[in-house]
Amino acid sequence: MDPIPLIDEVIAREGGYSHHPADKGGPTRWGVTEAVARSHGYRGDMKAFPREEAVAIYRRLYWLRPGFDRIAIHAPRLAAELFDTGVNMGPPIAAGFLQRALNALNRGASDFPDIPVDRRIGDRTVAALEAFLATRGRAGEDVLLKAVEALQGERYLSLAESRPANEAFLYGWLANRLG
Repeated sequence: MDPIPLIDEVIAREGGYSHHPADKGGPTRWGVTEAVARSHGYRGDMKAFPREEAVAIYRRLYWLRPGFDRIAIHAPRLAAELFDTGVNMGPPIAAGFLQRALNALNRGASDFPDIPVDRRIGDRTVAALEAFLATRGRAGEDVLLKAVEALQGERYLSLAESRPANEAFLYGWLANRLG
């Protein structure tokens, strides 16, 4: 699965330059924070951060490094959701959501063994996904998507409850990041 269409969707949704006072991430362009851009060698003004560099960062940090490309082989829509969740919340959070959902859906470890919720996509997570899909069929991807989105929605609500400044973003998170 080519992640470029997913990256293009994120960039379109995130827009150009932003520096919202309630956003702890600080200045962003194309959805890439200044800290992430700097950690990858960009030294210029964030208002001029090149789109091509954002694409490269998204591919490397939010698709390949967390292993969502490995998920895409078996469940492309799930991989797309994990990518988007990873962009918004961090890839380890997205990977953890998948692992938690797989453990909760394995019928008391009778379909496949529980996996550690280590927030990394490794061989055990991929094997659990394969076993889940083999047991539940292609419709299983829909159920996993719902489970991941439920966990994502709960996290958004918790973020808004724990930091009132996040309420400025809650409506957009729920409207644009779920389903």
